[in-house]
Amino acid sequence: MTIKNKMLALLAGAAFATTSFATLASAETQLALSSWLPPRHPIVVGAIKPWAKQVEEVTEGRVTVRVLAKPMGPPPSHYDMAADGIADITYGLHSFTTDDRFSRSRIGQFSFIGDDAVSGSKAFWNVYSGPLEAQKEHEGVKLLGLFVHGPGIFHNNARKIEKTEDFAGLKVRVPGGYVSELLTDLGATTLFMSSTEVYEKLSRGVIDGVTFTYEALTAFKLTDDIKYSMRVPGGIYNTTWFMVMNEGKWNEISEEDRAAIDAISGEAFAELVGTAWNDADTKALDAIDAAGIEVYDAPDAVLANIKTLAAKHEAAWAEAISGDGYDGVAALADMRKQSGVDY
Repeated sequence: MTIKNKMLALLAGAAFATTSFATLASAETQLALSSWLPPRHPIVVGAIKPWAKQVEEVTEGRVTVRVLAKPMGPPPSHYDMAADGIADITYGLHSFTTDDRFSRSRIGQFSFIGDDAVSGSKAFWNVYSGPLEAQKEHEGVKLLGLFVHGPGIFHNNARKIEKTEDFAGLKVRVPGGYVSELLTDLGATTLFMSSTEVYEKLSRGVIDGVTFTYEALTAFKLTDDIKYSMRVPGGIYNTTWFMVMNEGKWNEISEEDRAAIDAISGEAFAELVGTAWNDADTKALDAIDAAGIEVYDAPDAVLANIKTLAAKHEAAWAEAISGDGYDGVAALADMRKQSGVDY
């Protein structure tokens, strides 16, 4: 082989290698998921990380998700971080946003939503992503998951709630949204803060109580600062959560791999995250009992008042979304039917 031919062969080989590398690079998508819950939180351990592993498995390694050890921003900014491309994937609470862009998500925040995080999350996904067209409220992102937690509980360290007037004067942390309005109606003073801020505020006496699940008392180390936990059938409230991917990043993924990711997201992810939350609530109840916290059912008169106030907020919400052509009354009835709440 002449020197000229050898040079041509080397150039052809280099071009082939460059093309192969470019093809390989384009076939592999590495995504960063910003996670703001504590790394050992049951949702991170039992749902977020397992889902990330499933993504790699179902795409045969072409798409990988790295769950970051530290968040890329504060919890309330996570939706916009995904929409703006700061992070590839994020999760968070709809009520953390201060505007009303997720008005139809409120269906999952009302009282009496469900005592089971699996059926509640699946029902929320089915109804909000279905007839209430959740994707239209989630602009700039691909909606991967929607979920709720187990029944929301009213916890405090000041007094047992035996009548509605006992709420008066209590300073209570809320996640925003419906429960903030409900507790204000009941006479409490509400303060918005993210979950990670509660320990300091509660231990220092800045707040008297908190609306949380059972598992949150253990996840955020609050059992030493709570004395009473009042439960309501189906929960006094709930919170609605999203998991989303930047729309541009989603469109970079092949159609085949998008279909594979869709199959493990949506309702499948709702079951995964709901199971993790149910298991965490069950374990937390043992720790709550060991801490001497009194868990009790809301007295009949208090429960009746909550139902009256809840109905008012539900009606106002249904009226508000009816202007855009959505039947909130039917959607809420369907969601409760799917989650097994007799209301």
